[in-house]
Amino acid sequence: MTGMTSRPTRVLLGVRGMTREAGERVAAHLRTLPGVTQATPDEGQIEVHYDPTQHTVMDLVRAVRTQGFLAGML
Repeated sequence: MTGMTSRPTRVLLGVRGMTREAGERVAAHLRTLPGVTQATPDEGQIEVHYDPTQHTVMDLVRAVRTQGFLAGML
């Protein structure tokens, strides 16, 4: 195999004021990003599995902000 592949990295983001319903919308947005393989929302947080060669945690936080929520790593 010639291409470099990276194992997905897991991060738990705390999202201020995010309800479960809003979490589904935020998760759907995160899953549209290249390299994001999973985004699972819960009340006030979202678990994201992503390729660290394509995104940083701050990229993910910024993506959550575009949906109208403040987020940070837990």
